[in-house]
Amino acid sequence: MQISNETKIGALTIVAVTLLVLGYNFLKGKDLTKKSNVIYAKFTDVGALEISNPVKIKGFRIGNVYKIGNTDKKVTEVVVTINLQEDVLIPRNSVAIISSSLTGTSSINIMPGNSSDYIKEGDTLQSSNNPDLLGKVMNSLDPILISAKQTIDTLKRVLVSFNDILDPQAQANIKGIIANLESGTANLNGLLDNQNGALAKTLTNAEEFTRNLNQNNEKLNASIENFHQFSDKLSDVEIKTTVDELNNTITQVQTLLGKFNQNDGTIGLLLNDPKLYNNLEQTAYSLNILLDDLKTHPKRYVSFSLFGKKGKTTPLNSPLSDTTLKKK
Repeated sequence: MQISNETKIGALTIVAVTLLVLGYNFLKGKDLTKKSNVIYAKFTDVGALEISNPVKIKGFRIGNVYKIGNTDKKVTEVVVTINLQEDVLIPRNSVAIISSSLTGTSSINIMPGNSSDYIKEGDTLQSSNNPDLLGKVMNSLDPILISAKQTIDTLKRVLVSFNDILDPQAQANIKGIIANLESGTANLNGLLDNQNGALAKTLTNAEEFTRNLNQNNEKLNASIENFHQFSDKLSDVEIKTTVDELNNTITQVQTLLGKFNQNDGTIGLLLNDPKLYNNLEQTAYSLNILLDDLKTHPKRYVSFSLFGKKGKTTPLNSPLSDTTLKKK
């Protein structure tokens, strides 16, 4: 019996469509080998929940998410269609909660209630939008993980660009900087050495100084006590009386100096009157002439002469040139 090409193409088409339907339902989490029931749950936000995500009760998987749809154009609520693959009794007052795992996969956990009436096919479960602790943590970590990934990607691009712009000389300079940092680290380790480091020696000296200070504590206390006693004695001295007497003395000196500056007294006249100075200078000048004349013509001033007649020479009118006292 010969089969035509059209029959072969039709049979292959039917098989392909059947496999496509079976595969589509399998990917959506519907097991065609088992009888399944469909129930619903409504949420205001389903988060990262996707089709074929598991549906569990007390950790036991009882079905999959078959479909996710909206109730209206404003998406007031999101309707999740649950395909139940296990024949289990779910109390009517049970609550459906969306939770997330560490791998990022979301699932619906049904918290069973205590009602004796059970959910039937086509019924809608009560739902709660309060995520569990893990869901809160995952929701908080998602922005951080995204930001960290973006930062790492940016850092990679920066490093690649930085590596491209560095010439061999710049790379050698960076290696030199790293070598200097290693050398500085070694020096710092030597400085911080517990045995021979400079810091350890300084701390040892400070400890010895503190020990000596502690040993001489009594002597220091005695010195401080002596200074305190000296301070008390100094405070007992009649300083006010001494200061008053000093002020009186200064007042008297000021009064005396005031009298010196006045022209009423003898000392004031001597200090302030220029006539006295001029008279004294004129007297000294005349006395100088007289002495020079006496040395030059002694016979004029002697009433008798052993050498002959009394001299009749003309007296001097000015001092001699070798006289030390000269008129200014």
